[in-house]
Amino acid sequence: SCRPAGIQDTIAKQVIADNCVIYMKGTPDQPMCGFSRAAVEVLRAHGAKFTAYDVLQDEELRSGVKGYSKWPTFPQIYLKGELIGGCDILLSLHRDNQLDTLLEDAGALKQEE
Repeated sequence: SCRPAGIQDTIAKQVIADNCVIYMKGTPDQPMCGFSRAAVEVLRAHGAKFTAYDVLQDEELRSGVKGYSKWPTFPQIYLKGELIGGCDILLSLHRDNQLDTLLEDAGALKQEE
């Protein structure tokens, strides 16, 4: 990759542009792996407002995110620019009833109409 610094800048901007960001395989409506699907389902079940980036559409983004986070797998979930982790961590936060609080603190819950 000719511009590794460029993609790192892009990712640094993406993770702070929205309160909840997920880098995943596929899209929320068409996830291309079970872990990405599960993560989206958990976020949706909690009423999270999130922005998704499909790493399968962009090899530079895919390798860039791994380098940025030092986390080898997808999906990767960020709150307020901080890496929370992958599907397993999201599920354990969900089971421990901690996810709502995290999402609320990050301002990542959909506002009630």
